[in-house]
Amino acid sequence: MEAESAPSRSISAPLRAAWMAGRDALSRAARLALDIALPTLCVSCREPVDGEGVCAACWVKLSFIAPPYCPRLGIPFVYDPGPDMLSMEAIASPPAYQRARAAVRYDDVARTLVHALKYQDRTDLAPAMGRWMARAGVELLAGADMLVPVPLHWRRAWRRRYNQSGALARVIARQSGVKVRSEVLRRVRATEQQIGLSRAQRATNVQGAFQVSADLQAEVQGRRIVLIDDVLTSGATADACARALLRAKAAQVDLLVFARVVESGPRPI
Repeated sequence: MEAESAPSRSISAPLRAAWMAGRDALSRAARLALDIALPTLCVSCREPVDGEGVCAACWVKLSFIAPPYCPRLGIPFVYDPGPDMLSMEAIASPPAYQRARAAVRYDDVARTLVHALKYQDRTDLAPAMGRWMARAGVELLAGADMLVPVPLHWRRAWRRRYNQSGALARVIARQSGVKVRSEVLRRVRATEQQIGLSRAQRATNVQGAFQVSADLQAEVQGRRIVLIDDVLTSGATADACARALLRAKAAQVDLLVFARVVESGPRPI
């Protein structure tokens, strides 16, 4: 019986390998056929593109943020004022989070990317956007204990089916090795859309909207947390999230976003 079963095992292995190779080849052929039938289009200009959703012409229109910038808020300076020089915003109204970094300015192309990810189910854009964020936030991620995406209220999450900040956080986690802990922060109160609200109205809108669950406060205590979001406008939402995490005794909260609004013109210090 043993002599008869040995050839059977030796034959089955090549057959299994051949079947796996054939399946992989068929899968690649199917993806190629789909790409030919439905080519990927640039999310901004709708021209065919091979890669990550942005064509070369739109790529050069993205305004990536690089030093010099405010070490606290990441606001780009028009010239280098020297080390540790803060922006007027950081001095006049420091937020609850310690540092903020963004990959790009919130311009036309960046806005199109954010809206496509957020409202049009373009989760295929998250890998590229998340990688850009990981590069922009390398100093924040180096000392971080966890990534916490800005949460959606459960009703909005049910309608949208996914959290764009969570999608970005998962990509950043793969790039950095820092774990995502989506469950520690909850949006306990439904809020209005922030679009169209003044800075004061935005702050009022999100006041008390976020909370760390009592049974998870020990997970937050003493930890250095990087909060993840798609856009930084007034900072009201991020500030409310940071305050909730700090009330739960987080050691420090930093903020990493894909895009931030930057006022045009010179930025005096």
